[in-house]
Amino acid sequence: MAGARSDLKLLGAGPSPCVNRVQIALNLKSVNYEFLEEKFGSKSDLLLKSNPVHKKMPVLIHGDKPICESLIIVQYIDEVWTSGPSILPSDSYDRALHRFWAAYIDDKFFPNVKELGTAEGEEAKQAATEGIVEGMALLEYALGKCGKGKPFFGGDSIGYLDIAFGSFLGWLRATEKLAGVTLFNEAKTPGLVAWADAFSSHEAVKDVIPKTDKLVELAKMFKARAQSQSAN
Repeated sequence: MAGARSDLKLLGAGPSPCVNRVQIALNLKSVNYEFLEEKFGSKSDLLLKSNPVHKKMPVLIHGDKPICESLIIVQYIDEVWTSGPSILPSDSYDRALHRFWAAYIDDKFFPNVKELGTAEGEEAKQAATEGIVEGMALLEYALGKCGKGKPFFGGDSIGYLDIAFGSFLGWLRATEKLAGVTLFNEAKTPGLVAWADAFSSHEAVKDVIPKTDKLVELAKMFKARAQSQSAN
């Protein structure tokens, strides 16, 4: 919960899914924090000082200690604020599964989504779409494997993998609108369709994930800026 707590600060921008991951984790733990808004296209001195290696958001500053990289921050939150609901599974094998699929989302799945957003020509769009559809089928499988028939990847409640994937829901819906494709398919991925509805409506999530129309406009602005820069 964004609040006035001075010893816990989050550097980031609302439209960033990686920043959203940290916001959701903090909300799940009912931890108050100060949100310091960064602007896309510029980096504050505090951000550069706090993350001199990657120079990117999000950064969580706890006291005077900066923690970087969204999924590392989520794990840190789970370890520090133990009084709230657990984010990572207690079982070692289940934790490994969640981390495996979270890495898949960042390394393989979402790059395909970004590729679809920038693809030029029908052939490139088709190839990117096929990669996403294949990824959705794999994540449908992961939901069954990790969730064990329950509503979330974390079982009865939101967990690490829910946060890792769910933070991208806004951008996935924006991609559907921009590209004219259906990614959440009731016939092919019924589990993910139900999961997305449950995740989006959760108290810790519903005010965090940006509105689809806002992200559509932002994506159009980014694309126009990129085209302008390439023309020059």
